[in-house]
Amino acid sequence: MRKCGWFVRELRVEFAAENYLSGGGGGGPGDGGGAGAETGGEEVEALQLSSRWLEVLRTYLELVLCVLVSIRNNRNLQKFSLFGDINVLQQQGSLSNTYLNKVDPDGKKIKQIQQLFEEILSNSRQLKWLSCGFMLEIVTPTSLSSLSNCIANTMEHLSLLDNNIPGHSTLITAVELERFVNLRSLALDFCDFTAEMARVLTDSNHVPLQRLSLLVHNVSVMHKSLDNMPNDEHWKALSRKSAGLRVYIMAFDIKSEDMLKILKPSIPLERIHFDSYITCVSGAIVDLISRQYDKFLTHFILMNDVIDTSGFPDLSDNRNEDPLVLLAWKCTKLSLLAIHGYTVWAHNLIAIARLRGSDLKVLEVTEESIDFDQGELADQDVDPVHNLIEQVSLGLGQPWHAIMDIESLSVFTEPNRHFYREMQTFSEDI
Repeated sequence: MRKCGWFVRELRVEFAAENYLSGGGGGGPGDGGGAGAETGGEEVEALQLSSRWLEVLRTYLELVLCVLVSIRNNRNLQKFSLFGDINVLQQQGSLSNTYLNKVDPDGKKIKQIQQLFEEILSNSRQLKWLSCGFMLEIVTPTSLSSLSNCIANTMEHLSLLDNNIPGHSTLITAVELERFVNLRSLALDFCDFTAEMARVLTDSNHVPLQRLSLLVHNVSVMHKSLDNMPNDEHWKALSRKSAGLRVYIMAFDIKSEDMLKILKPSIPLERIHFDSYITCVSGAIVDLISRQYDKFLTHFILMNDVIDTSGFPDLSDNRNEDPLVLLAWKCTKLSLLAIHGYTVWAHNLIAIARLRGSDLKVLEVTEESIDFDQGELADQDVDPVHNLIEQVSLGLGQPWHAIMDIESLSVFTEPNRHFYREMQTFSEDI
């Protein structure tokens, strides 16, 4: 970074917090192997955990500073992307005060990081792409004001994703968005994308928006309001402004009643990704998506991180037709379907493969999510697992098998990183 930071034109950095732990994930400095003999095991574990996360956070801040210092005077920068992996840093609960106050007690490092980020924006002369996702307190509500009008007017992509600080104010307002007249792709927290923003994007002096990625997070919904979100008329106006507009939504642990409010009929929804820990997606939501977005939907991801793998929710429970089969039938452009943590009946999986055939390029279903009805299990002449693999492979026109190790599925293990990378690919595909 020190050698090339001052002149690079494109810079993408991902701060992978899980790699910062020394000793292959062992305890931090000062952890003693024999301490458990004198102290309760739980206390030792808590002490080691605290030391490890302090080390992670300290390294994280140092590396962010290193990157920002190296490009502070770069005027050639055209594409600037930062991903911060806050989700890993916050695995043990609220990070903001407990650990941050120990590592940066007077807040000097955080202030320096914020000032450097604003300095980079104010020094930029060619910036077209600015993307900042899940970084720890790097973007503030005043950061974008550092961009000159000339740069803001020519910016083509903007993504500001920072939902992890409860009560955090909006990072961009509709008034600020008025400067970004050449924006072709935008990624924001859903609660920050207001009806007024949608109106601004339909103004005649703005070029048609082509890609819109929205992150709906339960933390944001708890601390912010859905009252200001665009209604169906706003979405219709946006679609009239740009016939090519496509939307990508990721929903973290969102209640069904909130999703019903969010999923307006006129959203040109191309991709949707559900990631749940507590709140499961209902069959009614899948039915709604099948009905409303059949002309646009290409990607459907359904992840449920449940501890008890013996009782996955069944979307087809008490229904004549399975919602996932209906989705495959109605959404004729569906090319990717990934499922974990929901019961997928073997005969329905075969039906999905036959309905979409070779157009379904990716079908990822974990082994533990697949279930067989009693008739299939009772037939001793046929191995149900072998038959499933054979029939799905035939339907898709390519070899297929279930996902045996859920930890190998990055969409499950690293949902934030997956969404950020997919959002960038989605935004570039114009």
